[in-house]
Amino acid sequence: MMTRLYTATAAIDAANAADPSGEALLYGQRMSAELDRLFPDASEALRLAARGQHIERWLLPRSDYPEGRTGYLDWRREQGRRHGERVAGIMRAAGYDEAEAARAAQMLRKEGLKRDAEVQALEDVICFVFLRHYFAPFAPTRPAEELTGIVAKTARKMSAEGRARALAEFDLPEPFAALFR
Repeated sequence: MMTRLYTATAAIDAANAADPSGEALLYGQRMSAELDRLFPDASEALRLAARGQHIERWLLPRSDYPEGRTGYLDWRREQGRRHGERVAGIMRAAGYDEAEAARAAQMLRKEGLKRDAEVQALEDVICFVFLRHYFAPFAPTRPAEELTGIVAKTARKMSAEGRARALAEFDLPEPFAALFR
């Protein structure tokens, strides 16, 4: 018997399998694996928010928004809204009630960061996935001062527990390690 969690996860994976770059499905799988490791008792809404963190992200290219920080932030905000709406729709179709679907959408919009434990858990997972899978190939593409700023922003988004765990799990060189202390 297929559960609603299985049904919704499969629908997210099917949507992400259509990514022309082939990255979205793997990213969702990495998010789920990291969530299972860091928060094994996560709610189903959090599990689906993590799996759908970048659902169909390629449908709204960054190039559709102006260059610079303002354009980037507008793009990210719209992506969060779209991801939340899409995952909530998948959840409703799989049998979740409106409150559960709305909860996942709220997490994907990052509403309550630093105040809501599940939103913060999702953000910690995002940061861990970045550090574990994307930081090493990303780092050489950025100037040192820009990279330090990116790592500082990553650390600031994380909970104190997440930062401590990152220091314990990753061999971060200085000055990056100092940003997590």
